[in-house]
Amino acid sequence: MLGFDGRAARYTWTVALTAVALLLLYEVRKTLFVFILALLLAYLLFPLVNLLNRVLPTNRARPVALALAYIIFIGLMVLMAINLGERVIAEAQNFAQSFPKMLSDWESTRAGSPALNSLKDQIIDRARTVFAANSGDVLSTIERAGVKALSVASDVVFVIVIPILSFFFLKDGQLLRQHILDLVDKGPQRALLDDVMEDVHLLLAHYMRALVLLSLAAFTAYSIAFEIMGISYAVLLAALGGMLEFIPMLGPLVAGVIITIVTLVSRAPVLVVLIFLLAYRVFQDYILSPQLMRQGVALHPLLVLFGVFAGAELAGIPGTFLSVPVLALARLIYVRIRKAKVTARLAPEIPEEQLR
Repeated sequence: MLGFDGRAARYTWTVALTAVALLLLYEVRKTLFVFILALLLAYLLFPLVNLLNRVLPTNRARPVALALAYIIFIGLMVLMAINLGERVIAEAQNFAQSFPKMLSDWESTRAGSPALNSLKDQIIDRARTVFAANSGDVLSTIERAGVKALSVASDVVFVIVIPILSFFFLKDGQLLRQHILDLVDKGPQRALLDDVMEDVHLLLAHYMRALVLLSLAAFTAYSIAFEIMGISYAVLLAALGGMLEFIPMLGPLVAGVIITIVTLVSRAPVLVVLIFLLAYRVFQDYILSPQLMRQGVALHPLLVLFGVFAGAELAGIPGTFLSVPVLALARLIYVRIRKAKVTARLAPEIPEEQLR
């Protein structure tokens, strides 16, 4: 009547509400990121909490397991900061002071091949050009870094809030899941929601475990290998390589480039380091990572690269960190919904086939 289509109006209203919800989520992205970090921390502690929960014989084992898990986690963080933090900071300060002299010494060394000398000169000239173009911003960069540090210090409340939120996720996770399921009436849609939530739970649990294990494996392998090779700043480079494992694909590449440059200017065995980096990359990408990421994170490398660049453009470093789990969750939900639709479409045909 009067050219008014009720179905089109409902679709338009749904699209408008979705757009408003996405806009609101973008406006509160900082708070949302804090809650996401808290959820990921909860998944990181989840296996330890379950292990302690099974071991403890008390009737209220869950709260005790949560408390013990937090004590163990904080103790490990403090222990790592004491044993590794001081050495990493000392090596970083030493490297910052020694790098200009190391670059000059490397420049003064002339290789036998004119082609290598020309390549070295081009690299050094390019590095000095970039440095000269940005050297005037050094003081302002330091000043901005100091302001950023003060800003982070002023937001130290989030350092306290994140573990608290993780505690509630661990304590009331099943209750929250049940409340979400109660929003949908019993039937195929509720069964689909239950399956999706279970898949998301397994995906995030395996993804966080895999990330931490990959980072620890990289740090351990790098530190041992660099110490054996006698490379300067071994712990600093190993810590950098381990941290960059949290950024998919681009992180290990950046770490490899930085390690190669430091090896070059410090006159370490570059060929040996390159062989080690390539060998470890093959081992991690084709053996270790597929074993750890086999639960749900089945993404094509092109899709991962797209997610990394898009995440960096939308949200910087947090976007690159969250790009892979977001894409994996989108793929998981798509596969589940598609499977449910195919099953619903084929269900009426089953009795007729059985009658034949």
